Amino acid sequence: MQGIMQNWPLTVDKVLEHAAQNHFDREIVTRSVEGPIVRTTYGELIGRAKQVSAALLDLGIGMGDRVATLAWNSALHMECWYGAMGIGAVLHTVNPRLHPDQIAWIANHAEDRILILDTSFVPLIEAAKDKFETIEKFVILTDPENMPETSFEAVSYELWIDGHRQDTAWGGFDENTACGLCYTSGTTGNPKGVLYSHRTNVLHTLITLAPDVMGIGARDVVLPVVPMFHANAWGLAFSCPAVGAKMVMPGAQMDGASIYQLLSEEKVTVTAAVPTVWLMLLNYLQENKLDLPHLNKVIIGGSAVPERILRTFEVDYGVDVVHAWGMTETSPLGTLGALLPKDADADIDTRITQKLKQGRPPFGVELKVVDDEGNTLPRDAKTSGRLMIRGAAIASGYFKGDGGDVLDDEGFFDTGDVANLCPWGTMQITDRAKDVIKSGGEWISSIDLENIAVGHPKVANAAAIGIYHPKWDERPLLVVQPAPGETPTKEEILAQLEGKIAKWWTPDDVAFVDEIPLGATGKINKMKLRDMFKDYTLPTA
Repeated sequence: MQGIMQNWPLTVDKVLEHAAQNHFDREIVTRSVEGPIVRTTYGELIGRAKQVSAALLDLGIGMGDRVATLAWNSALHMECWYGAMGIGAVLHTVNPRLHPDQIAWIANHAEDRILILDTSFVPLIEAAKDKFETIEKFVILTDPENMPETSFEAVSYELWIDGHRQDTAWGGFDENTACGLCYTSGTTGNPKGVLYSHRTNVLHTLITLAPDVMGIGARDVVLPVVPMFHANAWGLAFSCPAVGAKMVMPGAQMDGASIYQLLSEEKVTVTAAVPTVWLMLLNYLQENKLDLPHLNKVIIGGSAVPERILRTFEVDYGVDVVHAWGMTETSPLGTLGALLPKDADADIDTRITQKLKQGRPPFGVELKVVDDEGNTLPRDAKTSGRLMIRGAAIASGYFKGDGGDVLDDEGFFDTGDVANLCPWGTMQITDRAKDVIKSGGEWISSIDLENIAVGHPKVANAAAIGIYHPKWDERPLLVVQPAPGETPTKEEILAQLEGKIAKWWTPDDVAFVDEIPLGATGKINKMKLRDMFKDYTLPTA
């Protein structure tokens, strides 16, 4: 016997339709690529998004065709986003931090038919223009007056959508229809495509709105610093219109002064980004003796949040830090660090200790930790193993079958992370499987070494890698990027670690670099770092 309820397909066009009908006057504020602040509303945005739909249909683009964007967070990007998805096309967000050759490879692999880009990224396309095989049209997100000169044929976005109807029909297709395509960063080979469906994006949106997840509502003002090309801005491009939250889009300017201006002038209550962004903001706040009177919550993910950042936000500025973990393959939220009742009233040090962990899975996400043979390990907060995940918005494979079968016998996906779980479900990542340092058969957590080192006031960033050792196979080398104007010594850095780690974890050496290489999503590029130090000999060897 089945229930007698309406069939209401979970398609993302309903998200913006809801926002336009019930929150039509709620603002979307953008720092434009040209510089000025631009304001629109959900009510205005939907009409222009449907003009995008009409323009796409005129090009013969429809169900399943890939529409690529190479763009910053902006209202214009959202117009393209919903304009493509609303007619059943697949919105492919391309990461502009990739090499031009890799961008061309991804576009060809995805078989993109149209590429819509910000003026900032014209040089990337110039560098790769002869390598695109499937793109039929380039559209640049600007008006005719600001249209840059290009050696490839392109049209101004405003000219492209001008005159098209604003009542294009959306939806009417199965909720399992492909909706979005996002490629992994490709630090260990060619990127692989994660193909989201309308259903998984809507379910992920509902998950994000829970109080212990992002918990945003209509009264919130949300600044998604995390880019829309990075796993859907952690879902905020759907979550905000779903509840009618005001959106503040940072565009291309991510420096501390620019982010602070938006936080302050627009009275932002919730924001989200990777730790490197918040380090720049906190430095700017401290240098200029500023405060954050409106900000209630900061969601930090992408890499482990250093204690220095978490403690400063919580203690000095009274801002609730939500530590998050996820992946492109998990849509992306997998766990978040909302405190359990048993910890909510604990002392500040206990709360911070808990918040430094990656958090608990919300309903809709299941986790387990296994050993190398696939045996499930105990949830004792001590035993680490490979972190496995399954759920309502978790990838079951990669686009075009790349990577083969990626699920175990129970349908769990291997995240590539090494972690432990506590009895209440709180997860703590101890390393990436490919980054863990194996010394004498025992694991050393590079993440722990890095986070403690970054806590030193003279350190801007730090990374730990394993270096060959004739006796122990590998020993840790700590690579340090000094803070501006500082010259820390090896002895100062090792003293920072003393008493906070097991003695045998202590790095055998400390190397100083002008800049630690970052990958396309702002994480430390360990592959490049290992290549930089491939001929390094430890003093203990």
